[in-house]
Amino acid sequence: MELMERLNSVPMFLIAGAVIVMVMVLCVIFMVKSYRAGIAMGMEKEKLRNAITSSATFTLLPSVSILLGVIALAGSLGIPLPWMRLSVVGALHYEGNVADIAARAAGMPGGLGTAELTASTFVTIGFVMAAGIILGCVLCVLFLKPYLNRVRRPKKASAETQPSQKQGLGDVLFTAMFVGLVSTYIGSYVGTLTSTGDWMPLAVAFVAGLSMEVFEYVSRKRNITWLDNFSMAGSMLIGMAAAIGLGAL
Repeated sequence: MELMERLNSVPMFLIAGAVIVMVMVLCVIFMVKSYRAGIAMGMEKEKLRNAITSSATFTLLPSVSILLGVIALAGSLGIPLPWMRLSVVGALHYEGNVADIAARAAGMPGGLGTAELTASTFVTIGFVMAAGIILGCVLCVLFLKPYLNRVRRPKKASAETQPSQKQGLGDVLFTAMFVGLVSTYIGSYVGTLTSTGDWMPLAVAFVAGLSMEVFEYVSRKRNITWLDNFSMAGSMLIGMAAAIGLGAL
């Protein structure tokens, strides 16, 4: 049996399914506890039901980008592992990049999908994908409460800046993380261009970034807030289409 057949075998699906079912059960438990807590606080049942319905609706739309991530990784790693990773604790931009980095470190110079996958390489990739995200859970257990207390602390107004104009610590950290993440990606794409002459990653990143900007512009200027739920998935699809089109050219 070939490796890819084993990666998509029934035992692999059962393992991944068991993990996902456990997470789903935990979600149901917390949802029930939250509902009961809301009732105990005096909240109206109708408002709680509306909150559940709206949350479920707006959760389905962003999940399209997660589905695209599973599809993108399934061709190289099979379906169960990406399905499990993107269904538990993880993010699309994290899983794909970590898998590619682990593949390169494990002996695939061109990255994920550029050479035949071996069993040892798959184990390495799966371990790195799972172990890398655990740090976030550990940090939340140890430091999330004091961090939230720091973020929620009332801000002191200065003579020059009003309180509403000051950025909180959370906003600053998120912006710094995002800028650093994008800079790393763009830097690697520029390095690929200068070292190998391959301009495809940089071109696709430009098209996807421009698409995201269009989504954000329309959402803000036209006050079409629901479009935010499609911005990630739409930009990914446009970027993929651009890669296919440019590759054909």
